[in-house]
Amino acid sequence: MEIFPALSLGWFNGWIALAMLAFLDGFLFLIFPKPVVARLWNRSGWSRKQTVFTVIGKLIALAGLILIVFTPLKTGTPVFYLGAALVLAALAGLANALFDFKNTPPEQPVTRGLYKISRHPQIVMSALVLLGASIAIGSWTAVILWVASHLLSHWGILAEEEICLKQYGEPYHQYLQSVPRYFLFF
Repeated sequence: MEIFPALSLGWFNGWIALAMLAFLDGFLFLIFPKPVVARLWNRSGWSRKQTVFTVIGKLIALAGLILIVFTPLKTGTPVFYLGAALVLAALAGLANALFDFKNTPPEQPVTRGLYKISRHPQIVMSALVLLGASIAIGSWTAVILWVASHLLSHWGILAEEEICLKQYGEPYHQYLQSVPRYFLFF
């Protein structure tokens, strides 16, 4: 791992992991019914503070994405294999979480599949894809940007929980009490 690796355009850069993520999301969003996709992107009800922190986090994430795109993968090294394994596992988890979301009626909170062990498996899995890409390129700077962006995205996660609590009431409150937010942490 390096603090800031050399940047270059290339066929074997970190963009490959990002393309896999974009392809998975794009394909599933095309085959899912439009109301399901609309629910995934609904940000109504967010406070100004939640929106601002989330946007700042996304800008930091954009810097990390640019770094990933222009940094060659450290192929043949332990960090590459670790990062690639994390990317592939997280993509599988993300697909699973998206199908769990799709297959739950809109009048019910999503509590099946990965949602039994995390309240936000889509966000966690997407984050792990980006972490895996950051590791696969061997960049501490990308990892630090990943940490900063995801700390700030916590505000958006809190907003989603507030909205779900208003929408689903007591069943969601019980869900909040029994399932951790990020797999291991309540």
